[in-house]
Amino acid sequence: MAAVAEQVTSTGLRSAAVGRNPWALAWRRLRRNRLALAALGLLLLLIVVCLAAPLYAHDVAHDGNVLGPNLNGTTIVGGKVVPVMQEGGGILKLGETPIGPTWDLHHYFLGADNIGRDVAALLLYGGRASLQIGICSALLCCIVATIVALIAGFFGGLTDAILSRLMDVIWAFPVYLLAISLATELLTHSNGIQIGFLHVSATSLWTPTVIIAFIYVPYVYRPVRGQVLSVASKEFVEAAIAQGASNFRLIFSEILPNVVSTVIVLLPLMIATTILTESALSYLSVGVQPPNVSWGTIISDGQDLLYTRPWVSLAPGIMIVLTVLALNVLGDGVRDALDPRAKLRVR
Repeated sequence: MAAVAEQVTSTGLRSAAVGRNPWALAWRRLRRNRLALAALGLLLLLIVVCLAAPLYAHDVAHDGNVLGPNLNGTTIVGGKVVPVMQEGGGILKLGETPIGPTWDLHHYFLGADNIGRDVAALLLYGGRASLQIGICSALLCCIVATIVALIAGFFGGLTDAILSRLMDVIWAFPVYLLAISLATELLTHSNGIQIGFLHVSATSLWTPTVIIAFIYVPYVYRPVRGQVLSVASKEFVEAAIAQGASNFRLIFSEILPNVVSTVIVLLPLMIATTILTESALSYLSVGVQPPNVSWGTIISDGQDLLYTRPWVSLAPGIMIVLTVLALNVLGDGVRDALDPRAKLRVR
C-alpha cells in the first residue's frame, strides 16, 4: 500500500512539473533555498549601501571632500574637537598617526587613513568602484564568450579550430601576469586610449573592466562551447534545419535558449572572481587609479597602518569576503535551481 501511495505521489509531482515554464520552476526552487535567498539579500544590501556613498558622505559624515587629503582637518570625539592626524603615534610616539575608529557614524566611524580621509566613506565609494568593475566585467566577459562559443560550436570545422586556438592562447597565460602586463601597457599612455571616436582615459574604470573581462573570456567560453556542441546535435535542431531555418534562427532561437542557463550559473561566480581580480590588481597599483578608490586600493593604502590602525585594511577586506561569499552561495543556489535533475523535487 505504501509503495502504491509513493508511486501515486511521484506521478503527481511529475505531472505537476510537466508543462510548466522551466524558468518558473527554477525560480520556485530558488525561492525554497533559504541560504541562497539570504545570500541574495546580503548582496543587495551591500549594493544599496555602496550606492548610498554620496548620501552618507554629505548628509551623515558631513564630508564634502571624501577623496581628497585632509591632513589638517579636525573632528569631534566625546564632545571635544580633535585633529584627524594625531602627533606622537606608534610605538616610538613619533610622527603622526591618523585618528582611530570613533564608532560614531557622524565623525570618522572607522577612523582615518594615512592622509586623513574618512575610512567609512572611502569604504562605500570603493565598494561602488569594485562592484561596478566586477559586475560590468563579468557581464562583458559572459556576453563575448557566449557569442564566440555559439559561432565556434555551431559552425565547427575551421571556424571552431581558429577560435578555440585563440582562446587557448589567452588561456595559456597566467591570469594575473596577463592582467598586469595589459594594465601596465595601457597605463603608460597618460592621455588614455583612442580607438576611432572612442576615448578611454587612463584613470577610467573601464580600463580595468575591459582588461579583466578579456582575460576571463576563455574560462566562460569552454563550458558554453561544450553545451553548444551538445545542443547542436539534438533532434529539435535537426528538425529546424529540415524545415529550412536560417543559421541566425538556429543559433538564437534554438541553441541559445538551451545554453543560457549555463551562462546564468556562471555569472555570479564570475562576478566574485572579477571582484577578487580587481582587488588584487588595485592592491598592486595597476587597477583602479587615483582619484578613484576601490577596496583593493584602500587595503594597499592601509598596509603601513596595520599595527596602529588595522581597520583601514580590515574593513575593505571584510567587505570583499562578504561580497564574494554571498556571490558564491548565490551561484550554488542558482545552479541547483536550474539543474534539470531537480525537477521532481518541486512540490
